[in-house]
Amino acid sequence: MILEKVSLAQAAGGVLAHGVRGPGFALSKGRVLSEADVALLAQAGRHDVMVARLAPGDLMEDMAAAQLAAAAAGAQVFVQPAATGRANLLSTAFGLLVIDATRVHRINRVDEAITLATLAEFCVVRPQQMLATVKIIPFAVSGAAVGTCCAIADEGPAVLHVAPFRMHRVGLVQTRLAETKVSVLGKTEQTARARLAAFGSALAQTCIVEHAQAEVAAAIASQQDAGLDPILVLGAAATVDRRDVVPVAIEALGGTIVHFGMPVDPGNLLMLARLDATTVIGLPGCARSPKLNGFDWVLQRLLAGIEVGREDIMRMGVGGLLGEIAGRPAPRNRAAPNHR
Repeated sequence: MILEKVSLAQAAGGVLAHGVRGPGFALSKGRVLSEADVALLAQAGRHDVMVARLAPGDLMEDMAAAQLAAAAAGAQVFVQPAATGRANLLSTAFGLLVIDATRVHRINRVDEAITLATLAEFCVVRPQQMLATVKIIPFAVSGAAVGTCCAIADEGPAVLHVAPFRMHRVGLVQTRLAETKVSVLGKTEQTARARLAAFGSALAQTCIVEHAQAEVAAAIASQQDAGLDPILVLGAAATVDRRDVVPVAIEALGGTIVHFGMPVDPGNLLMLARLDATTVIGLPGCARSPKLNGFDWVLQRLLAGIEVGREDIMRMGVGGLLGEIAGRPAPRNRAAPNHR
């Protein structure tokens, strides 16, 4: 792009670089000046004006923004018409936003004139919500740079798409000890029902068993036979090791512990397992609360049809320090010594 100050005699056809106001008129920046516009500027006493002109191979801002936005958009994403160098990408579904962050970073490194901004990865989005925006900073940009960005976007699956939430029939197994309060078990079930309903799924079956390997294994097997997936298991005593009651019960059925623990707090004691094609989640105690915790991040992905594995959980640490949940047995915000 060429930016220069020119006389009014040379201004027609140029892109106005800065807005100009005069008696009875206002010309906004980015406007392609017509002969009538030039006449208005002359009447206002102007002799010259700052304009932008295309260099060989340049694309105007709207065309560039539209091309990159279209290249980046995947399933359940709608691209609004570009204006003032900006093209917005909107969701057409209720689900999770899936982003290839590596390619977003690569696109943003191609040319400082080309920018792509998105919401956070795996955030919950709704229809008509803005997911991302492409903004071309100047009035025109190198067509070759836009081509490079679009080529990056076309390298694989879409740079961003929305994975819609799907209806799941979910099972819940709770265990009890002699001191377990019935009211706690009831509130936990209510919380689980509400958590699932918020994403269009249902708690299809729930049961309460003794906190013992055989009883837990039998309950999980029964829910698997009923076709429930995922199956949630919340022990009266927190799982503290892979050899504890809940993981051993799953392994006794032939299941595999995919990962135990997660770098999200609250939620550290989550356990992810597979039993044939069924996902079993050993819940951390904070899942009894409706407040956001690490379990929510795993559950949301599963309900959106996104597979969750060991690496996925281990990458949740950045941003994984969530708000404290009141009433946790061992809150992290304990009073610290007064160091001087």
